Amino acid sequence: MSKLFGTDGVRGVANEKITVELATKLSQAAAVVLGHEDSADRRPKAVVAMDPRISSEFISAAVAAGLASSGVDVFDAGVLPTPAAAFLVDDINADFGVMISASHNAAPDNGIKFLARGGEKLTDAQEDRILAQMEHEPYRPIGAQVGRVRRFSDAEDRYVIHLLKSMPNRLDGMKIVIDAAHGAGAGVAPQVFADAGAEVAVIGADPDGLNINQNYGSTHMENLQSAVLEHGADLGVALDGDADRFMAVDHKGTIVDGDQIMAIMAVALKDQGHLHDDTLVVTVMSNLGLKLAMKEHDVNVVETKVGDRYVLEAMHAHNYSLGGEQSGHIIFQKWATTGDGILTGLHLAARMNETKRRLNDLATVMTRLPQVLINVQNVDKSAVDDNAVVNAEVAAVEQRLGETGRVLLRPSGTEPVVRVMVEAADKETAQQQAQYLADVVSENLAL
Repeated sequence: MSKLFGTDGVRGVANEKITVELATKLSQAAAVVLGHEDSADRRPKAVVAMDPRISSEFISAAVAAGLASSGVDVFDAGVLPTPAAAFLVDDINADFGVMISASHNAAPDNGIKFLARGGEKLTDAQEDRILAQMEHEPYRPIGAQVGRVRRFSDAEDRYVIHLLKSMPNRLDGMKIVIDAAHGAGAGVAPQVFADAGAEVAVIGADPDGLNINQNYGSTHMENLQSAVLEHGADLGVALDGDADRFMAVDHKGTIVDGDQIMAIMAVALKDQGHLHDDTLVVTVMSNLGLKLAMKEHDVNVVETKVGDRYVLEAMHAHNYSLGGEQSGHIIFQKWATTGDGILTGLHLAARMNETKRRLNDLATVMTRLPQVLINVQNVDKSAVDDNAVVNAEVAAVEQRLGETGRVLLRPSGTEPVVRVMVEAADKETAQQQAQYLADVVSENLAL
């Protein structure tokens, strides 16, 4: 069987790739690998949650059927964020969890993400075992050994309490606009910010099954920028469809991205003595300005490959406290096993209220260097690391840029494309050098 799992579960067009048959078969295999293999003396249990896109309903039903038919008790949490599902797996000591979501993708897409015990992401080995199990007949118990499906009635309350317990201080006196992307955070996010003391205005919180991520959320910030100005708010909170990402808007309507948020929170945790080994974990795509800022504040930076799973691996390996991506996947290891947009928004707001500083002031902790990304099409991406001409030209550009610039060439994981990224002290230099290297790649790696 071909590799079915991507970097974040199984994802594709609902009813085309993500079918009832696939959802059932995957769930039956996961029941064996994540459930029965580790709980031979008892009946395994699993948490199932979903985002509000229309296809999540039939996929969730198929997942629950597959699990229950394989002897797993299912706790159906309904519509909740991905980080809530991860928390709940740990909170009720479930054997594993399943989240039905395609995150920031449009409504026709969907995905199936499995969470291991403790709410952790699956390892490659666990994914491979599930794929192998799919080649075998499902486990089909009978009678009293068949699993039950029950409504997880207090799932949202448990998650809200967990979020509130994580906060170092309240948000009294703050006015906050929340953009829930018509997604899984539409119910819980406004509630928890209000419970924390903020005056809350809400946009993008009317999911109809088809409008998830449509013109709202962390990938479409314009409506939130306008709403912050209209309400005279202190902070704008932008989530994505499954609420594991967070991007911010300051009181002037300016976007504050994941790199800037990580810089603010790294300094905050270091001030509080809670940044383990004074280290922040980021990916290679994070802005060089973040690394330079952390150096000024005596914070070490560990870089990983692109993808929050690689950030998590590095954090787990050394027990680091904070990590994330420029896109807004930010992980507080003490409180979450995955990116949590609502948690991050709460903690950023708490830092603002504690220090009585505006977000634009806090964001001056780092200066974002201009960053230009060019996708070079129809090239042999496998040859990028070994081409002598390309490597020589990259080295020459890096020498010209010095300490206030850098180059990153990254092959696409899915298409014949090499991504050329250049950062420099000014936009014009970044654009010129990126285009120069893009031409070098195109000429020397053409298919």
